[in-house]
Amino acid sequence: MTNDQPFVDLRKYDQSWFHRGRPSWYVLLWWLVQAIAFPLTPQPLNILRCALLRLFGARIGKGVLIRPTARFTYPWKVTIGNYSWIGDNVVLYSLDQISIGEHCVISQKSYLCTGSHDIQDPAFGLKTASIIIENGAWVAADCFIGPGVQIGANAVIGARSTVFTNMPSGQVCWGSPCRPKTVRIKFDTSVISH
Repeated sequence: MTNDQPFVDLRKYDQSWFHRGRPSWYVLLWWLVQAIAFPLTPQPLNILRCALLRLFGARIGKGVLIRPTARFTYPWKVTIGNYSWIGDNVVLYSLDQISIGEHCVISQKSYLCTGSHDIQDPAFGLKTASIIIENGAWVAADCFIGPGVQIGANAVIGARSTVFTNMPSGQVCWGSPCRPKTVRIKFDTSVISH
């Protein structure tokens, strides 16, 4: 341990400007429902988890699959398009809007984080920015998607990637930091003969 003085004074931290989108009692009710109801719903009862999320303001499309261990900080700030999948232990840290398109896969243990802090601010001020994942994208296992990131349509984010900048459509990307590596080839089913 050194005797250097800290750059921040956390006694000055103030997020009074931040609005969670619902009153405190509602937020606590959601956290209670998520802590009890979500993990207790058997895997096949996906329809119940989607219904609970909709009840609390999430915009969930048809055919969406959500695992019982997925976590949503503020569901009223989440949109998930038709036929998308949210895997086990995925965290949608939705301090800001998270928009997931149609036919997307967010694989297990991925973390979509819309909040951070200003490291130049002595009060360690909160910063938020939305995340957009466009149609057909796949975020593979254990990825971190940072605030303000947009993942292009049909992009693939390789396992354990850390994404701090936008990723282009139709690209296979991986790494820490994540970078586009190659074009994602569309499989042509019309060439298959019976």
